[in-house]
Amino acid sequence: MSILRCEQLSKQYRMGEVTVQAVDSLTASFTKGEFCTITGPSGSGKSTLLHMLGGLEQPTSGTVYYDQENLFAYNDDQLSVLRRRRFGFVFQAYNLVQELTGEENILLPVMLDKQTPDKAYLAKIVDILGIKNRLTHLPSALSGGEQQRIAIARALANKPSIVFADEPTGNLDAHAGREVLSLLKHASSELGVTLILVSHDLNIAEQAERVIQLEDGKIVFDSASTGN
Repeated sequence: MSILRCEQLSKQYRMGEVTVQAVDSLTASFTKGEFCTITGPSGSGKSTLLHMLGGLEQPTSGTVYYDQENLFAYNDDQLSVLRRRRFGFVFQAYNLVQELTGEENILLPVMLDKQTPDKAYLAKIVDILGIKNRLTHLPSALSGGEQQRIAIARALANKPSIVFADEPTGNLDAHAGREVLSLLKHASSELGVTLILVSHDLNIAEQAERVIQLEDGKIVFDSASTGN
């Protein structure tokens, strides 16, 4: 059974007199614990699709179901709570709070949810990501790769079912990018988290269990449909 699925999902934007069809009647489903990369050329709708799947952006039409419930049947407050508790997000720009230490950034979603941190679980994440000696540093004292590791730990802190990663290696050099991807894969495998990752890099896409390729907002290839 799928943990997340979308049906006939579409998104249109108005740009002056022109209507842009970013995502076009797209249907797909994702199972618990799978690692799927969504790839395609610039402008193919990758990030727009990811943002709708994660409840960050409203579709023009169609539906997204998480655990059999329609995401967009929730009001804004309910959707915010669901995203905070069940989803994790990793972005290209890290999005760390500059005034907080690494540890404080990691704990932020837990604290916003007024929950008690699971210290053993968080210690496991920190160990997997190799950032134990970076927790007291501010983001300005961390390398790009270290900041992205903190961002990954933050995304995992609330024990999400799904992590959405939008070009998470885009601001990193090749070596740091490979490390971050390896850590994401390892964390997903160790914790049983579904990982949905957007990347234009085919080398990254090839490391996923499943690859979905978009063109003009439509799926033109899905390795799950070919048995590969």
